[in-house]
Amino acid sequence: MVAIGAIASAIGIALALWINWFPANAAKQDKPIDTLYDVLMIVSIPIFVLVVTVVLYSVWAFRMRPGQELEDGPPIHGNTRLEVFWTAIPAILLVSLCSYAYGVLTDIEKTHKNELVVKVHAIQFAWTFSYPQAGGRTVTTPQLYLPVDRPVRFDIDTQDVIHDFWVPAFRVKIDTVPGIVTHLRVTPTRLGTYPVVCAELCGLGHSVMRSSAHVMPAAAFASWLRRQGAPASVAASGGGGNASASGGGSGRAQLVALGRQTFTGSGGCGACHTLADAGTTGTTGPDLGRALKGQSAAAIRTDIVDPNARIASGYQPNIMPSNFGQTLSAQQIDGLVAYLATVSK
Repeated sequence: MVAIGAIASAIGIALALWINWFPANAAKQDKPIDTLYDVLMIVSIPIFVLVVTVVLYSVWAFRMRPGQELEDGPPIHGNTRLEVFWTAIPAILLVSLCSYAYGVLTDIEKTHKNELVVKVHAIQFAWTFSYPQAGGRTVTTPQLYLPVDRPVRFDIDTQDVIHDFWVPAFRVKIDTVPGIVTHLRVTPTRLGTYPVVCAELCGLGHSVMRSSAHVMPAAAFASWLRRQGAPASVAASGGGGNASASGGGSGRAQLVALGRQTFTGSGGCGACHTLADAGTTGTTGPDLGRALKGQSAAAIRTDIVDPNARIASGYQPNIMPSNFGQTLSAQQIDGLVAYLATVSK
């Protein structure tokens, strides 16, 4: 048993350390967490192998033989020293591992100077991210944008049920609890785009409660933040509401293009809805090519900003997030209305 256990433990530890279990490392917190995982594997695998080896050997060596069906085992007291040993050793291991894990937790949750504060709001089934600005202004976006190498503090809340804010590449995650603001700290260290997911089963649309985290150079992030806080020009907005009202010209075409981009973008409407023109096949919500056929622009706008006002047959209320009026810009909503009114005629 000792020989088998030693060989199996060595193979198991080697495999656990060799296999790349995790996604790309994109934050300062990933190294201590990955190391903690490796330590837990190194300690846990030999214990698992020891228990399984003893159990399998006992099943084979002390199995019931023919004629022993009615026999009972001999009355024994056991070995007091052995019982003390196998109680004390696991207790020491558990206390040591818990102390080490607590040290890692406190280390990655340390406050830093110049922290960027991002407010994360969860609602079935979408994420929104807000950036408090000077003068009481707030920039709100459905996508997460972060500067590289700058500490970030997330203040996380929920409008309805328990969700779980998780960027796998950052390693850390935390539940959103109704009535409570939870906090998470991360320092992104690698440029790129990483998935944001909900890691807590939160309802029918849980699987599509996704967004993206964009880690950018500091200068690019500052420029993006300034653009979000500045009033949108007519050219940038594709004509805005006036173009939608006019119903024609290049402004109308730009508005429709903006709406299609909003619909098909990461975390956009296409994640939940089927629409042939957009090439999307989501099934959480109705097929918009059919559901919106012949609908007026005003009705489509109501469906976007107040989705519970009209519920399509066969679907339940509260599946579609009700805060698009706050998370999308006026231009994006105008674009969506123009695009959907065009393709659903």
